[in-house]
Amino acid sequence: MFIAEEGVFDPVEVLELYDSVGWEGYTSDVDKLCRGLVNSHLVITARDGSGSLLGLARTISDGEHICYVQDAVVKSANHRQGVGRALVEHLVRRYSHCRFFLLSTDHEASPEGGRNHAFYRSLGFLSYEEKKMAGFGLPRNRPDLRDTAP
Repeated sequence: MFIAEEGVFDPVEVLELYDSVGWEGYTSDVDKLCRGLVNSHLVITARDGSGSLLGLARTISDGEHICYVQDAVVKSANHRQGVGRALVEHLVRRYSHCRFFLLSTDHEASPEGGRNHAFYRSLGFLSYEEKKMAGFGLPRNRPDLRDTAP
């Protein structure tokens, strides 16, 4: 397995990766997904010796103070093989100078949440509460206001 930075994305390959883990919020519009990847601060991929995509991780960052891991996704057939660990550890090293290194994941009580929490804890991550922080977000389903006057 090798990890590399990438900036050009094959929609079929990306769709297969995200679809393998059921991330329908991304897979319903693969062009939008690819634009999001291109507009990320950094995208790294994990590939096997034949070049097949095993997983990817991407960040949103100012490159100095904050790094937000937007996605860390591994093809379902390659779970528990060290792919996700290698991707996240690469990002932790790359952004070690940043004051904030953050990510969000499903609630621990959700079907995927327990596994995700255990994984991130194994890498040294703490919940926002444990860091004496709070995270806030708007609901997912809200109107698109881009074309309305303030």
